[in-house]
Amino acid sequence: MRVKHRKILLWFIVGTAVAATVAILVVREQHWHPRSMTIQGAVIRSDTDVRKQVPISDALVTASDGEHTATAESDASGYFKVTLPRVVWPGRAFNLNFQHADYEPLDLQVHATLRPGRELHIAAMTPAPLQSDVAPGGKLSQVTNIRVRYTVNSQTEENIGSAVRTFQVVNQGDVACNGAPPCSPNGVWKASSGSLSLDAGPDNEFRNVRASCIAGPCPFTKIEASDSADGGRNITVTALNWSDTATFLVEAEVFHTAIGSNVRESYPVIFGPALNFTLPPTQEGVSIEAEVDGAPMVFPLGPELYLSWATCNARTNTAEKQTTMVYRCELKPGYRF
Repeated sequence: MRVKHRKILLWFIVGTAVAATVAILVVREQHWHPRSMTIQGAVIRSDTDVRKQVPISDALVTASDGEHTATAESDASGYFKVTLPRVVWPGRAFNLNFQHADYEPLDLQVHATLRPGRELHIAAMTPAPLQSDVAPGGKLSQVTNIRVRYTVNSQTEENIGSAVRTFQVVNQGDVACNGAPPCSPNGVWKASSGSLSLDAGPDNEFRNVRASCIAGPCPFTKIEASDSADGGRNITVTALNWSDTATFLVEAEVFHTAIGSNVRESYPVIFGPALNFTLPPTQEGVSIEAEVDGAPMVFPLGPELYLSWATCNARTNTAEKQTTMVYRCELKPGYRF
């Protein structure tokens, strides 16, 4: 009996273990399915001062599991996303390699999880030793008094005067309409209609248009409704008169619309070998004014963001419906702030 009991107990233990294993697999299957491996993160400069941990753009990121590889490049904000197009099982190790001409190579090891792509990996790359082009015993060129100049175009409106005109509507009062329009609003009296049209000229428009009867039997007149009250380059005012001749006055302000350019200045923030500044997206003609070894100079950035003494990049940043351009310029060998 004891042997039989032992067999029963053994089979019970084995059955329990199998059931537990199946349950674990079922639970995992509900939360994970074999899929490709997506890895994302940011590449930054390694520095003990967090203010100098600037993003690194154009870093080559290579993910490899020993059999398959995939590559990507970091963007201007340092962000990267690389995907291995194969089925990946949890726990499998991958290697991330980061390469950039100005930094030491970096290797990171990551592991696949049940929820791939949810981890954020930060790659802090160490700057490579600068290959200074300064001769032994020489000195670095110093860049000082840095200012950023740019223009912002905006539409301007200037009040350049006013228009004042009169016109008459000739009519004879106390004449029955007899159904021959135009008639008075109640259809009883014979009426006349008259109008005045004005042109403000190119790039001009009328504002605050006002029309009224100023002479004659004004109680028996009416300014016809029109779009002239909203202004515009061309306006027309029409009046109805069902009594004797009346005189009408039209007044309006004239505004000139033009595009104006405003030159503005800002000052960059410098951390370590890099300067940073932001500008509105509507900026034009960005240039940097600086003194190089005491000599004042102007350096237009241009569409290529070229500077003789720094390497620059720019990215767009949007936060709470507000968009800005973020610029970063890092010194080239042979220069210092």
